[in-house]
Amino acid sequence: MTLTRAVLCLSLALLVSCSDQPPPVHSLGDAYVGPTTLTLRRDLALKSPVSATVKHGDKLAVIEYRHRLVRVRTEQGAEGWTDARQLLTPDQMDGLRGMAESTSRFPSQGAATVFESLNLHTEPSRTSPSFGQIPENGKADVIGHKLTPRVQGAEGSPLPTPVKPPPRKKAKPKSSQTKIGPPPLPPAPKPPENWLALSVPKADALTPPPLVPPPAPFVAVKEVPMDDWNLIRTQDGKVGWVLTRPLNMAIPDEVAQYAEGHRITSYFALGQVRDRDAVKNNWLWTTIAKGGEPYEFDSFRVFVWSLKHHRYETAYIERNVVGYYPVQVSTTDSSPSFSVVLEGNDGRRYRKTYSFEGFHIRMVAKEPYTQAPEVDTPKPVASTSATREATVKGSWYARLKDRAHRLFR
Repeated sequence: MTLTRAVLCLSLALLVSCSDQPPPVHSLGDAYVGPTTLTLRRDLALKSPVSATVKHGDKLAVIEYRHRLVRVRTEQGAEGWTDARQLLTPDQMDGLRGMAESTSRFPSQGAATVFESLNLHTEPSRTSPSFGQIPENGKADVIGHKLTPRVQGAEGSPLPTPVKPPPRKKAKPKSSQTKIGPPPLPPAPKPPENWLALSVPKADALTPPPLVPPPAPFVAVKEVPMDDWNLIRTQDGKVGWVLTRPLNMAIPDEVAQYAEGHRITSYFALGQVRDRDAVKNNWLWTTIAKGGEPYEFDSFRVFVWSLKHHRYETAYIERNVVGYYPVQVSTTDSSPSFSVVLEGNDGRRYRKTYSFEGFHIRMVAKEPYTQAPEVDTPKPVASTSATREATVKGSWYARLKDRAHRLFR
């Protein structure tokens, strides 16, 4: 009897202890880490302790929303708060992986190097998550280009500049001497004797002048700053967007010295020439005078190695063109050839093919060019509502909890 009573008491104690535990927090959906590394904090404050550190691609369970912040749980059970814009939905994560696969067939426009580490972004935007990095002196293949408006700050607008108050004028000390006023005005001139006849208006003066509308007020249009971005492919197969300015095309310096301050946007080898014990490449490059243009180059040029002068010389050049990626080169035949996409006088794009025979270059084909579709880059979450709609599961409990959250927040 004593044993039965002890078992009954133990069972009651277990039931009481189980009832005191809080119910498990249900997940509102799944999300993935966008940046290379992301810090989760225990509370909403930025100075709160760190609860966990996760890496790009780690799967997280969304638990709670507070405006732009979101509380997530890792697969190891750690919970913390982070910015919702640093998270990717499952569809966006699949799109990021598919972008690397879809661009694997894109031809390289030349290898570029960086003098300091450079972040890879999921889309051409400064505020998009960075999921990788090109190390210092690392190389990557350039495969695309895009011009986008520059976004400043978290909300896309620059911070207001504080206005300085105008300087106060110092009061002049009062003089003890008596000031002398100005001399009196001279008498006014007398009117002419025929002032009455002059006062009668003429017939033409009675006709009112035509009404002229006032000129429209001048409104200054504020120019939106733009950023040049390049789509690159790293040596380990990652594909992402980087700012164009830090990239430097890795063409030999003995050719790059002829750029004359223009940016080299692509380069290709057109066969080799043996000069005594040295082997030199002939080169094709494209350049642009300044950035911030929707096209990729405004000039292309062919360099050949001169056996007579032992230096590079220009064999062909075209300036003042509007050119686009991709530039293609073929060296399989006996004589190399290359093709460039140029905009014609009618505004349409044409692919022009040139043959390279010795030192002579001539155009052999011209055909309309159908623009390839743009790379569908996954966009980061811009608002909490977008995150919620993309991550909330279809269960009735999740939908009810989401409605309650919207009603009482």
